[in-house]
Amino acid sequence: MGAMADELKTRRLPYAAAVIVAAGASSRFGGDKLLEDLAGEPVLIRALRPFQQTEAIREIVVVTREDRTEQIAGLCRWSGIGKLTACVPGGDTRTRSSLQGVMALSPQAELVAVHDGARPLVTEQIILDALWAAYRHTAAAPAVPVRDTVKVTREGMVISTPDRTELFAMQTPQCFQRDILAAALQDASANAPEVTDDCMAVERIGGRVALSAGSEENIKITTPLDLELARIILGRRERS
Repeated sequence: MGAMADELKTRRLPYAAAVIVAAGASSRFGGDKLLEDLAGEPVLIRALRPFQQTEAIREIVVVTREDRTEQIAGLCRWSGIGKLTACVPGGDTRTRSSLQGVMALSPQAELVAVHDGARPLVTEQIILDALWAAYRHTAAAPAVPVRDTVKVTREGMVISTPDRTELFAMQTPQCFQRDILAAALQDASANAPEVTDDCMAVERIGGRVALSAGSEENIKITTPLDLELARIILGRRERS
């Protein structure tokens, strides 16, 4: 996709905002992964910067733990995240944290991109492609094909093998028309605490989700090994 096509898409998009969800406990990492150094910047700031640089994104809300909203807001300001409009405490589930972020957006926001604060390698292209797909289809998310064979199990035994060609690994930012997302999150927050991502909340109320182009580099930092991999990817980007 050329720069001219990207510029045209940006001009045609309605007011878009980003909600960065960073309210997790980092229990599998063994420390606060969002503040870990990644090539000179905290992981969270690396995740925020592409949204700061994407022209189509007009404002950013960060959802974090209640005990560190002031700390994170200060870090964002110090790091030059000028689009930040609010830093709000999250809820006790991912769904409720996303809902808190959406409720903190300005009334002008028509499109919302919800992104994991632990995905620091997202690019402007991934963001723009997902926003454009959501504008056209109501809801969209970047995804990559699953490479491994996946088994469905019960009590330690395989019961089926899905067709791998129909399986995709979902990434973020997951993008939505705001009204649809707000309704879906409110419903899931009240009735479906097991919902694990925002697309699933929209699917529950009958919404359809389009897939946009993801990247195998758009990894989520979950373990220390993921952080090492992210450093390798960034180093390769800098050399290219």
